[in-house]
Amino acid sequence: MKKDKKICPSCGEEVMSSRFCPECGAKLSEEPKKVEKEKKEEKVIVKEVIKEPSGFEKSKKYIYPIISCVVTLILCLIAFACFYRYYMKNLVIETTRTEREVTITETGISEAVDKVYDSVVVVESYVRGQLYATGSGFVYKTDDDKGYILTNNHVISNATEVKVVFSNDERATVKVVGSDSYSDIALLSVDKDKVIAVAEIGSSEDLNVGDTAFAIGAPLDSSTYAWTVTRGIISGKNRTVQISTSSSAYGRAQNTIAMEVLQTDAAINNGNSGGALCNSNGEVIGITNMKLASSSIEGMGFAIPIETAIKKAEQFIEGGKANYPFLGVVVYDAQNSNGEVKGVYIEEVEEKSPADKAGLQKGDRILKINDYKIENTTLFKYYLYKYSSGDTIKITIERDGSEKVVEATLKSANMSA
Repeated sequence: MKKDKKICPSCGEEVMSSRFCPECGAKLSEEPKKVEKEKKEEKVIVKEVIKEPSGFEKSKKYIYPIISCVVTLILCLIAFACFYRYYMKNLVIETTRTEREVTITETGISEAVDKVYDSVVVVESYVRGQLYATGSGFVYKTDDDKGYILTNNHVISNATEVKVVFSNDERATVKVVGSDSYSDIALLSVDKDKVIAVAEIGSSEDLNVGDTAFAIGAPLDSSTYAWTVTRGIISGKNRTVQISTSSSAYGRAQNTIAMEVLQTDAAINNGNSGGALCNSNGEVIGITNMKLASSSIEGMGFAIPIETAIKKAEQFIEGGKANYPFLGVVVYDAQNSNGEVKGVYIEEVEEKSPADKAGLQKGDRILKINDYKIENTTLFKYYLYKYSSGDTIKITIERDGSEKVVEATLKSANMSA
C-alpha cells in the first residue's frame, strides 16, 4: 500500500506519512490535503456549471405551448370566418324575407260584377209624360208578388211617373212605396216577374279603409252608358257631410242636412245616383248619392251605408213613411255680424211635447245631446235623428248664464223636430 508523502514545513524534508517530522520533530500540517480536496470540489462545481442547460433550452418548455395557442387561435378564426360566410349571412337573409311577404295578384272583379249586374236598373223619372231625369237603382229583395228597388229620393222627387229599365232592355212602370228627403232614400216596387236578379247585401260595418269597391249604374246618357262599372277603394268611413238640398220636408225652398256616408274614389257621375256600391265579393255595401265637384277636387264620391238604406226601406214597407223621433222644439242658429253661427237656441216649445215635459223653454241655448256637441241646427237634427222613438236623451242647455241638464223621452213623428 502506497503511503502518502508529506513535506515538513520547518526543514523541507520529504517525510513519509506521519504526524511529526523525523528530522526536526515539527508537527506536520494537513492543509495541502485539504487544499487539494477543495480543488477537487471546485473542479466538481465547475463541471456542474458546465452541465447547466442554455437559455434557449430553458425556453423550449414555454415556446411550444405558445406556438400551440397561436395556431389554435388562427384555426378558430378561420373556422368562424367560414361559418359566418356560409351560414350566418344566409341566416340573416332568410329572417328578413320571412318578416313580411306580400304577394299582389291582379285578377280583376268580373265575377263580382256578374253577381250584381242584372239586379241593377236604370231609373227614369217623368213629369207629364216627359222624361226629365234618370238615375240608377237595384233590386234588393222580393216577396211573393213584388220586387223592391232601392234608389235615391232626389232621383224620383217631383216625378209624376217612374219607370225602370232592366239589363235585358225591358222597361216597366213602378210604384213609389216611400221616399225620404232627409236620408235621400226612395223605395220602388215592381211586379216580381219583371225581376231578373236580386242583389246580395253586404255590410258596410265590416269594411276597412283601402278595401276594393266598385260602383255600377247609368252615368250621363243612360241610353249609352248604362251599367257602367267603375272601380276604386273605400277611402273613408263614417264621414259626416253637410249638404244643401233644393227641397225638404220642412216646407222650405232649401235645407241643409248632415249625412253619415262612405267615401270612395270610384268614379261617381251624374246618373250614378241610387246605384249600387259593392265590395270585391259583389255584395252591395252602399247607395251612391253624391260627389264633391270642383276643379281642385278629384275622386271624392260618397254612398249611403246599406244598413241605413234598408232601415228606411223597411219603414216604407211597413207604413209608407220614414220614422223620426219627435222632441217638440223649433230651433234657430244665432249668428254674429259676420254671419258666423254662435249657438243653437230654442225659438218655440210645443205644448205637452217631450221638450215641454222636460222643462225646456224658449231662449234656452242647446249645448249637447248626450255627448254630442251641438254647433248648428243641421247637427242638432243629425244627432237627434240618431235616436228612436222611446229613447231617453240628456240635453245640456244654457239658461241665464248657467248650464243645466234635462232628460227627455222621445216620441215618434214623421220629420218633426
